[in-house]
This record gives sequence, C-alpha cells and structure tokens, in this order.
Amino acid sequence: MNVSADMALAFPQLILGAAALLLLVWGAFAPRATTMICGAAVVALLGAAVAAATSPAGRAFGGGLISDAASAFAQVAIYVACAIAIPLGQPWFERRGVRNFEFPVLILLAALGMGMMAASGDLISLYVGVELHSLALYVLAAMHRDDAKASEAGLKYFVLGALSSGLLLYGASLIYGFAGSTLFSDIAVVVKSGAGTGVLFGLVFLICGLAFKVSAAPFHMWTPDVYEGAPTPVVAFFAAAPKLAAMVLFARALGQGFAGAAEQWQQVLVAIALISIAVGAFWGLVQRNLKRLWAYSSIANIGYALLGLAAGDAQGVQAMLVFMVLYMIDVTGFFACLAALSRSGRPMETIDDMAGLIKEQPGIALAMTAFSLSALGLPPFSGFWGKYYVFKAAIGGGLGPFAVAGLVGSVVAAFYYLRLVKVMWFDASEGATDRPPLEARAIGVVLALFSFPVVLLALTWIDPWAHAAAAAFGLA
Repeated sequence: MNVSADMALAFPQLILGAAALLLLVWGAFAPRATTMICGAAVVALLGAAVAAATSPAGRAFGGGLISDAASAFAQVAIYVACAIAIPLGQPWFERRGVRNFEFPVLILLAALGMGMMAASGDLISLYVGVELHSLALYVLAAMHRDDAKASEAGLKYFVLGALSSGLLLYGASLIYGFAGSTLFSDIAVVVKSGAGTGVLFGLVFLICGLAFKVSAAPFHMWTPDVYEGAPTPVVAFFAAAPKLAAMVLFARALGQGFAGAAEQWQQVLVAIALISIAVGAFWGLVQRNLKRLWAYSSIANIGYALLGLAAGDAQGVQAMLVFMVLYMIDVTGFFACLAALSRSGRPMETIDDMAGLIKEQPGIALAMTAFSLSALGLPPFSGFWGKYYVFKAAIGGGLGPFAVAGLVGSVVAAFYYLRLVKVMWFDASEGATDRPPLEARAIGVVLALFSFPVVLLALTWIDPWAHAAAAAFGLA
C-alpha cells in the first residue's frame, strides 16, 4: 500500500476532516468567534471542491475509496451546496439568539461523510460515510434547542434513522457473508458468476436502507415531520446535498457491485420510484405548510431520479445526475427565500402567509415563482430539462409506460405549485412583511437565475461533466 498515493487521492476528505477538528478546538476556546469560524469552514469546503475537481484518478486504501469523474462531479456539487448552507444558516440562528460555533463544524462533518459516500468503493466506506453524515444531520435537525418542534424533529430523525442504518448494515453483512468480500469489484465478480439468494436478499436490505436516506416512499415517513420541525436553513441543506450523495452512492453500489443483477434491482427501483411519485403528488395536494409541501415534493422528485437510475444504463445515470444538480438549485433557493420571510417576527411558512407577496417582496416572490415553476417542470425552467433527461433515459431503457406514469404524477403535482404561485400573485396581502435579511434574499435571488435563464448556459457544462461521471459507474 502506497500511503502517500492514498493520501493524495483522499486529499479532499483530509481537508474537511482536518478543518472540522481544528475549528472544533478553536470554537471550544473562542466560542464567540463564530463569524471567523464560519468563514474558515466555507474556505475549507471550497478548497475541498477544488481538490476534488483536480484529484487524480485511482483507488485508495485497498479499493475502499475511489477517485474518478463520478466522485469529482458529486463532491464538487456537494461541497458547494454545503458552503452555501453556512452563510444561509448561521445568521438565521443568530437572529434567534442561538450563537453556536458547532453549526459550521457539523456542516463540515456532514460534508466529509457525503464525500466518502460519493467515493465509496466498498461496503465499509459506504457505511462509515452514511453514518458520519447522518449523525451530523440528526444534531442539525435539533440545532434550535429552544424550539420544541426542532427537538421533536431531531428525535424522530434519529430514531427512524437508526432503523434504516440497521437495515443497511444487515444488508451489507449478508452481502459480505455470501460474497466473501466488501469490495464492490469483488462483489461484481460473484454476482456476474451467478448471485445466490443470500446476496440478493442483502441487496434488497441495502436498497431499503439507502431509500430511507433519500426519503423515497414507502421509506419516507420521517420526511414531512422533520422538514416541518427543523430550522428552515437546515431543511434547505437536508433537501439538497445529502440527497445527491445518497443517489450517487445508490448508482455506484448498483453499477459497480451489482450490474450483473440489473434485472432484479431494476424492478425494485421502478416500484419505489412510482410509489414515491404517487405519494409526493397526491399527499402534497392537501398540505398547507410549505415545508411539509416541499417535503412531499422532494419525495416525488426522488422518484423521478430513481426512474432515471432504473433505466440501468449510463444514459440513465447521466440523467439522474443532471436532474439532481438542477433540483438542488431549486430546493436550496426556495428554502433560502422562505428563510428570509417573516411578518411581525413570525416566520411565514404556510401557503396563506404568501398571499400578495408580489406586492410586498417582488424580488423574493419572483424567485419563489421561478423555483415553483421549475419544480413543476414547466419549460424553459431548469426542472423541465431535468425531467426531460429522466423521461428520455427511462424510455430509452425500455421503461416507457413507467415514464408516462411519472408524467401523470408530474401533472397532478402541478396543482400545488400553481396554487402557491396564484396565492403570491393574485390574493390580497395579509399585511407588511419584515425586511428580509440580505444573505438569504441574495442566495435565493442568485439561485433563481440558475433556474431561468442562466441554466440554459449552465447545461452546456453540466451535461458533459455528468456524461463523463456516468461512464465511471460501470453501467453500459
């Protein structure tokens, strides 16, 4: 084992691990230096993104960590999303009297776990990455300790997350027991030669555990409650980077470890995708709280991403990657706008609260309109291109009837997006809103530009990078 070569390949993770440890010690001795700690954390995340983009290709630590185009694509997107979460979240907490230096440290630890997930080459690194990022997310959900809903959200997330971790670990142990190795490459050889029932049983448990992490139905029960109770900037973080990390892990595990059993796992993914689309579309219709509504929206959108992955080829993986990056922009921007809105000191979190917003805050209302129409999939917004890629890949993979079912689900979900737009533009205002904080308003408006029309230019570099990343997953 060449230690120096391994360290070079793991350099992005080393940056984040070292930064988290140093900032934790710094915060313990200077707990009021939160602004400087946040700035240092953002620099570390952007440095890790640059290191990931320029990292050489190879396998480190006996194949447990992989550096390739796929890990670079995912890590850059994840670390940038984490860097945005810090300036969005820390001022929000400080305005509510919560001045904790732990917030940026937890974001760094979550980013480290997600980076490991994206670069996992075996079941051990897979599990370590999932648990590291999950433990940080449990604490972040309950970060606002004086808020009973936030504490409840953290507890629910922890209890149900422990259950999913048990499923994941049990599945990994079955796969290891019957395949004789934890490496995806070795498992692929066993599966190709004729996977036994034990390996396939383990795969089912592994898929169930990962489905929980991406909040796919029927493993979505935690999502609406946690989204509603957790602090709004934390929800913006939850709904973006962790979902991409888990989806990339999904693709890597299935493509590099179980490509020989594609017929078996395709059926499972299609079922989960269609259930997710149906649950997200129909249950979202009755929601009045915007955080719960977008929780169901995220469930439906994960269904679309899984539908692309279920195509079982490189085009499907490419479609999933493009879709997830564009979705991350929409959901982060929407929750940034939501975090900026309040009336008489009370957060505006329901559809009725948005009445007449175009008159009170036209910039934020326009941005939220763009995000809603993009999530709906209306052309030429970014969400349309994401769904176009997914449906095209599904049809190309022989899943045409299921693509039509997904399109029907998208039409059903259009009602609650359009209802929000109608309330913002045409209903009478309930009163003047508070002055929105600069950082949340700026993040929301800037990200809205990537929904329309800047995304049309952005696709020219996202698409080729996603194409190169998809080729690394091992699916033809």
